[in-house]
Amino acid sequence: MSDRPIHIALTFDDNFWAPAYATMRSVCLFTHRRSDLVFHLFHRTLTVEHEEDLLAIESEFGARLEWYDLDASPLFADVAARMPLNKRLSNIVYARLMIDRLLPAGVERVLYLDCDMLVRDAIEKLVEMDMLGHPIAAVRDTMGAFITGGRDLKANRDILDPADPYFNAGLVLIDVVQWRDADILGQLEVALREGVMERIYYDQDFLNLVFKRRWLQLPWRWNTIDARHAHEGLDPAILHYTGEAKPWGIFAGMFHWVAFGRLYRHVMGNELFYRFARHRWKRWWLKKLGR
Repeated sequence: MSDRPIHIALTFDDNFWAPAYATMRSVCLFTHRRSDLVFHLFHRTLTVEHEEDLLAIESEFGARLEWYDLDASPLFADVAARMPLNKRLSNIVYARLMIDRLLPAGVERVLYLDCDMLVRDAIEKLVEMDMLGHPIAAVRDTMGAFITGGRDLKANRDILDPADPYFNAGLVLIDVVQWRDADILGQLEVALREGVMERIYYDQDFLNLVFKRRWLQLPWRWNTIDARHAHEGLDPAILHYTGEAKPWGIFAGMFHWVAFGRLYRHVMGNELFYRFARHRWKRWWLKKLGR
């Protein structure tokens, strides 16, 4: 059994601290190598109370948390301010584009995970796989042609050809050296200058441009997109809740709107689950009241 660190990166703001906790806890629960886990947390606006919730990962499992306050990063502030605004996810999505600049020296491979995921297999099977010389490994997005082409699949064919396999960037296994060699931020400046970023689907399309035909396609079970109840019988390794129904919805597990909804609830833990629900209701009402 290897004792090498298993590096995992997440990006989130204070409105997503509880799902980030659930994703990390699921990783820990489904591996025997808990003390090898190193979570690199790229965060914004995180309160002290919610930071303490996340620290429970260290005390329960012996994993290590490394903290990166993006609000204190001039590099992130500069890039995020000039990017097209992602209204649904906020500009924190662009943090992963500079992951090679933010990680400490010596990290050669890192697994990026979105925080709307539930892991139910040993993560080292994925992190320590042979990448066959590719800079990244990911899962093909079943909606890739529509994401890039839109109605009638006519848009942006001069940029992204629907015949090219397109990956979902919610899970990306990264060879950090090759990622750095790709000069992603340099290519981003060109894309901004030429107006490409205004036409495409944020950072996911951009990463598909950067690594076009240079990525290793993983089996679907490592990123089960829009995870529904029917997926449960197929033994998925990682559930990705990309649809409108989320497992942190109060009735998601009861009515099987999403895969493993009940399991997710107990991975997050009842106390935090209900506290997160109250947090979301408060945000909803404040938005309705224009505050």
